[in-house]
Amino acid sequence: MLEVTELACLRGDRLLFADVNLTVSPGELVRIGGPNGVGKTSLLRLLCGLSLPEHGAVRWHGRRIDRHRDAFHQDMLYLGHSAALNDLLSPIENLRFAAATHGRDAHEATCEAALERIGLSLQRDLPAKVLSQGQRRRVGLARLYLSEDVPLWILDEPFVALDVDAVRDLAEWLDAHCARGGMVVMTTHQDVPFRTAVRLFDLAEAAC
Repeated sequence: MLEVTELACLRGDRLLFADVNLTVSPGELVRIGGPNGVGKTSLLRLLCGLSLPEHGAVRWHGRRIDRHRDAFHQDMLYLGHSAALNDLLSPIENLRFAAATHGRDAHEATCEAALERIGLSLQRDLPAKVLSQGQRRRVGLARLYLSEDVPLWILDEPFVALDVDAVRDLAEWLDAHCARGGMVVMTTHQDVPFRTAVRLFDLAEAAC
């Protein structure tokens, strides 16, 4: 279970939100909503431990993530706006490297299948530095197809720059993850159909 209690976030000298409370249980898909500028991306960064809250705490299985960072990161996959790729490596090499940093072995054939699902099979051997921003983002999203055993997925606008088929396939994969007992917390501006019941968490309404 992911639990957020009395969370507050500052950006510079501006208080984005305060007293935010949220619980995410196995099998849930939670969409963080609210107007632009309310702090949706900032909240995701707090949930995955990339930023520290001004007040409050984020807990995973009852333990604060800032005190058990390594164990939490083994159980969590975060995909933000930046794909965080090594420009000198190919998409396949980037996927295998990302898996290795999490202590997992991703076979080349498995990575090929993930890139095909996300529409990048033709670019599999190109260095990442020649890819467009949309293609780089797809390489990052391909990690989802290699992460069945990672229970918590935190995703910032995962459907941006995807065609209709890729959107449908990714939505089905998120559904499958929740059906396995996984958890998804995401932002999206797109109206994507899911089989899983999506719980909307409006940050503007939840924050003081």
